Amino acid sequence: MKAKEHIKIPMARIAVIIGKKGETKKKIEELTQTSIEIDSKDGLVYIENIPDPENPLAVWKARDIIKAIGRGFSPEKALRLLDDETYLEIIDLTAIFGRNTNAIKRIKGRIIGEAGKTRRLIEELTENALSVYGNTVSIIGPLTNLRIAKKAVMMLIEGASHSTVYQFLYKKRRELKKNRTNLWKIAPY
Repeated sequence: MKAKEHIKIPMARIAVIIGKKGETKKKIEELTQTSIEIDSKDGLVYIENIPDPENPLAVWKARDIIKAIGRGFSPEKALRLLDDETYLEIIDLTAIFGRNTNAIKRIKGRIIGEAGKTRRLIEELTENALSVYGNTVSIIGPLTNLRIAKKAVMMLIEGASHSTVYQFLYKKRRELKKNRTNLWKIAPY
């Protein structure tokens, strides 16, 4: 049985999915064992698995990679989703603010921060990739770290000060490092 998916991508991102001479599309197809058809007139992308794929979930991986590119990530960052421990989270700002373009623009500015400082800190301290594109904020990363990044973004959306968010991120970074260190400690016999 063939698995099929289709998603709509912003027209401005179709060329990124295709890539130079179709290289990006071919790479996604090869790595996910899928066949991808792109309707560049309406922005629809059709994904289908090849017969007898090694990974029956490959169609969904390809869908998430294409969705991530559509949300503003570079193909290199989107391909991180091939890892089973890496996830994509998309926060739709219109679900929170409706069509209030001024509120969405203000929140996007808060998330990016002055000269990109806030976005860069969220990425560095949580080891995630963050994209603010259109009316969405998207995050790619390991689940535990992704939850921390999402919490930081939600704090900014809810009006927390940047300094409060930075303190939260530094605290969570210390906890993550401590947990990693504890994994390597040898238990006494």
